[in-house]
Amino acid sequence: MEVTITILVITCVVSFMAFSNQAIVDKLIFYPPAINKQKEWYRFFTCGLIHADIAHLAFNMFSFYLFGKLVEQEFRIIFPGIGTFLYVTLYVSALAICLLPTYSKHKDNYYYKSLGASGAVSAVVFAGILLFPTSKIGLLVIPPIIPAFIFAPIYLIITAYLDKKGDSGINHSAHLWGALYGLAFLIVTSYFLSEFRPLESFVEQVTDYFR
Repeated sequence: MEVTITILVITCVVSFMAFSNQAIVDKLIFYPPAINKQKEWYRFFTCGLIHADIAHLAFNMFSFYLFGKLVEQEFRIIFPGIGTFLYVTLYVSALAICLLPTYSKHKDNYYYKSLGASGAVSAVVFAGILLFPTSKIGLLVIPPIIPAFIFAPIYLIITAYLDKKGDSGINHSAHLWGALYGLAFLIVTSYFLSEFRPLESFVEQVTDYFR
């Protein structure tokens, strides 16, 4: 079974269990004081297994499915023999990395909690955008007509603005840092572990798009 499908199934199963069991939510949710005071570091990762509601879960897993399958396949081509391992590493490490700024800001805030796989999904999506910049992306009611290389900066600007505004109840910081981490992960691993150069490929594909 593909890794993307495996992660998707596990996340859906745990999320659905948590919808009707508050004890699971309390144990797995990202709660900075529990990490800071009780050293429950696992929460950086387990919070990605639970979601606020079905809509939250569906949006994350649909986005992950669309991009994850492509990124997973491409990783196997770019990194022969270790592509699957690196893909898993990207997703799992992104769960924690995207939350580090949030943890730093809220480690003593007993009223702050966060959940969802959005940061890791953003990392996979933006790795996909770097690999396939001319693919088309939709946004909410907008059908998939926006080239990925145009969607990406718009998304980052809006996300950074909403994070700075900070009154939506959504952890936009995790979305932003997850997206940036996905780009950085692919660039760095490609430089050291393969002959593929994602930035050069990105520029070439975008240039061809306008020809």
